[in-house]
Amino acid sequence: MGGEGDIMVSLKFLALLLYVNVVACIAAKQAIYLVLMEGEPAAFHRSSPPREDARTFNQNSEVYKAHAKHLVDSHDQLLVGTLETGSYKRLYSFKHIVNGFAVHTTASQARKLKDAPGVKLMERDRGAKLMTTYTPQFLGIPGVWTQEGGDRNAGEGIVIGFVDTGINPFHPSFAYDPTNTFSSNISGFSGACETGPRFPANSCNGKIVSARYFAAGAKATATLNSSVDFLSPFDAVGHGSHVASTAAGNTGVPVIVNGFFYGRASGMAPRARIAVYKAVYPTVGTLTDVLSAIDQATQDGVDILTLSVGPDEPPEDTLTFLNMFDIFMLFARRAGVFVVQAAGNHGPDPSSVLSYSPWAIGVAASGTDRTYPSSLLLGNGQKVGGVGLSGPTFGDGLFLYKLVLAKDSIKINGTFPRTPQYIEECQYPEALDHNIVQGSVVICTFSAGFLNETSTLTAIINTARTLGFMGFLLVANPTYGDFVAEPIPFSVPGIMIPSVADAQVILQYYEHQTERDKRGFVTKFNASAAIGDGRVASFKRQSPTVSRFSSRGPDFIDINKSPADVLKPDILAPGHQIWAAWSPMSASNPILMGYDFALLSGTSMATPHIAGIAALIKQHNPLWTPSLIASAISTTATKYNINGELIMAEGYDVGSFYPSTPFDFGAGLVSPNRAVDPGLAFSSGKRYEDFISFMCSLPNVDPDRIRTATGESCNHSLSHPANLNLPSVTVSAVAGTQLVHRTVNNVGLRPETYLCSVLPPNGTTVNVYPPWFSIASQGTQDLDIQINVTKAMRHFTFGEIVMTGSLNHIVRIPLSVLPNSTSS
Repeated sequence: MGGEGDIMVSLKFLALLLYVNVVACIAAKQAIYLVLMEGEPAAFHRSSPPREDARTFNQNSEVYKAHAKHLVDSHDQLLVGTLETGSYKRLYSFKHIVNGFAVHTTASQARKLKDAPGVKLMERDRGAKLMTTYTPQFLGIPGVWTQEGGDRNAGEGIVIGFVDTGINPFHPSFAYDPTNTFSSNISGFSGACETGPRFPANSCNGKIVSARYFAAGAKATATLNSSVDFLSPFDAVGHGSHVASTAAGNTGVPVIVNGFFYGRASGMAPRARIAVYKAVYPTVGTLTDVLSAIDQATQDGVDILTLSVGPDEPPEDTLTFLNMFDIFMLFARRAGVFVVQAAGNHGPDPSSVLSYSPWAIGVAASGTDRTYPSSLLLGNGQKVGGVGLSGPTFGDGLFLYKLVLAKDSIKINGTFPRTPQYIEECQYPEALDHNIVQGSVVICTFSAGFLNETSTLTAIINTARTLGFMGFLLVANPTYGDFVAEPIPFSVPGIMIPSVADAQVILQYYEHQTERDKRGFVTKFNASAAIGDGRVASFKRQSPTVSRFSSRGPDFIDINKSPADVLKPDILAPGHQIWAAWSPMSASNPILMGYDFALLSGTSMATPHIAGIAALIKQHNPLWTPSLIASAISTTATKYNINGELIMAEGYDVGSFYPSTPFDFGAGLVSPNRAVDPGLAFSSGKRYEDFISFMCSLPNVDPDRIRTATGESCNHSLSHPANLNLPSVTVSAVAGTQLVHRTVNNVGLRPETYLCSVLPPNGTTVNVYPPWFSIASQGTQDLDIQINVTKAMRHFTFGEIVMTGSLNHIVRIPLSVLPNSTSS
């Protein structure tokens, strides 16, 4: 009896010990923390802040090197004096545009650090995620190339930095052309070529001028897979190569996939140089690595910084403008870098943008007029449209083959689970009867596995190859409704039927032709079908349209999504079905494995279009600041499609559209030919202090939070946040009358007279003073914009100011106003 009691006591003790150990493990779980420190970083030390049009620091000077070393030493001293030995690892010291560091430690140690002397701000790493053959012609880019001496010169002398998944240096889009050597004129840039697996020293060939990788955050967060997570700038994913080639890939590169020629690819600025900063890996992406890459890219001296990566959700405990990612972009802008970022892929929900700040250009995504239609021919002569970049079934889609529904070809005595993945979705070849499906066109159904994102098209293709399908269909399921289908290269004939109505046409024909016994088993397959060629482009689509996935405004300043007086997104660019370079390893997309090119969609794809166009503008106007480039892109954009009608936006339902607003497309679709010569420009944030003044003018803002994050005091707030000199006007609350100020510069070579006209937002009248003006070349003109509420509205309404010049310049200013009440 006593022995039994001892056993019970021992079990209770072991249970208690186990509980204590579990709690201790949870408490000791480590994470990455980003820390900002008091004191100027090296780029801005002992001098006035650099102008936007120059990188005035000299990183090779003894003063710069000494201060940078002092910052690193101070970070180590703080950690040693604050945290327990062995409880942390410093991953990076940020010392160029920001004074701070990233540390891997426990939550309890991080709390000590947060209260340590000299620590201004601390944020837990939220992780980082990833957000052409035809688009140069669609945007009229060759016209800009002509102005720059043709495609063999377009973008010459400009360096575009890419913080992404790296680059595939063996791709022809990044090859060096000995017949068209680069000029050595990339003054102010000093990068480095880091080597490693699959990235030899000759990867930096003159086209690629610098390549670095950042992995301290990734290694601290996850166990990296050495077969794909290469510690080198090599791109095992493909995303970084796609983005870089869209902005600056060589011109005229043939796009060949599965032996089919799709056309020739070119970047927006094919002669721009490429600087690579790999910060996202197949296994993991951390904000820590991304921020270190931004700091280094700015130190290297890139002209343009392309961010198709970043946090995938808004910050929870701070102003959107004051999260670490936006702070780093602010200081990159302060150092003279044009920063462009993806708006996000959470559309069409309102206030879903992930680009918040006026110092970075947030890019929305649109489609072009190009589509790749595919079709299915049924035995009764009916044709059903679908999606799929595949060749036709044997006989060019004219010979008909037996049509089989996957669940009618299941092995009767199979031992596999009776789940949708096995019996409906064609995910497992062992579930299907080889004698039935071989040489047939097989109907696979979009079911629970696809809805839960555990089933893949790759598995269907594997099944089709293994069992010898003539072709396959992936059809919509009435239980789950229509699905969104994007054209993907299939190595076997295949077609997706994303519409339930179309799927029912196919299934009704199939059932009518199929003979069954009393148990429901098929005794004879009489239905037949053929898959047509889905690789031939059509150019009949209404375009552009704002893509469904593209994140929408209004911009917001906090977790409660209180609207901000800043227009987001800023601009619209092609981001739907974009051909560009790829990495054959394709570590995150097995269906694209082995391909040198990929057709992708996302605001990630739209962002490099703007980066490349900014390079062309910078080449044409070398002395222009980032704000002038941003203004030119905005004021020359169009809100009309190729038919002269208002750009439409895709809604929630597949195939639905609604008239778009600036919260869908910003200023409109980018117009590169006009942007190189905009006439007037708004110099927003000409001084770094302008952005500080903007933040200090935000409603209910705590000045201490501004000072903590930026090191600047709120000594000169704007009278209203909407008075930041942006090329748009957004006012989130107007009671009675609101006066907004703007200043324009004539960046043209001749004097010009402008006449102002207004399309007021509903519920308002808008007056511009002066209504007309003459302005000298390089002159300035102040404008007062008076907004009067005539009817209170419950939602934003939209209009525009158009300034028409005597030399045919047309300058558009989008108006987005929420009229709260008619009285102040």
